[in-house]
Amino acid sequence: MNNHNPLIYVVEDEEDLGQLICSSLKSYRYEVEYCNNGEQLFAALDKQQPEICIVDLNLPDIDGMQLVKELEHREIGVIIVSGRDGLTDRVLGLEFGADDYITKPFEPRELVARVQSLHRRIEKQQSKQDVTPKQALFANWSFQPESLSLSRDGKNESLSRAEGDMLLALLKHPYQILSRDQLLGENCIPYDRSIDVRMSRLRKKIESDPQHPELIKTVYGAGYMLTTEVKWQ
Repeated sequence: MNNHNPLIYVVEDEEDLGQLICSSLKSYRYEVEYCNNGEQLFAALDKQQPEICIVDLNLPDIDGMQLVKELEHREIGVIIVSGRDGLTDRVLGLEFGADDYITKPFEPRELVARVQSLHRRIEKQQSKQDVTPKQALFANWSFQPESLSLSRDGKNESLSRAEGDMLLALLKHPYQILSRDQLLGENCIPYDRSIDVRMSRLRKKIESDPQHPELIKTVYGAGYMLTTEVKWQ
């Protein structure tokens, strides 16, 4: 496990709240940089990539959802912090690649706990890279766990960290039913739709007909099962 203090960018246009989040994280020995808009974030990203970004959706210069979508391709953990508490916004945030979603108002200690949970998952993923085979071959797809990338017949797909973890679990246990808890692990997000959203996104990327999936079957009342052979290289 890494011993460094992870770097976190906080993107929040309410400066008082942004500074409160920063001070709370610093008290737990995280390195933190504050940005009050998207432009400042991209300038910071050009200098150094953080491990986690905490993103408010209501930014003055860019739509927060679009920002989250762009961060997904940089392999950065993302936690959304927003006053939007509707199910649609939470689901959309997950669909765009966020790892977690917390609504305002919130206790700073809760946010710290979410950051700690995401950080543990990132560290576990990084520690597994040395022991995980380089790629899995299934149904003409090639999956590279280290880069979270899928390829087939010249088609390339990028997965979010959460999607990659879920696919990796299925690939390690083909023809076995995995429960929702097994797929989400200890870092599950505390509302029911998270697994459904991630499974829907994953199926759109690997299934010929996502509405009638053949590779990842739903076993009602039990979980999901990968129904294809897997070879590791």
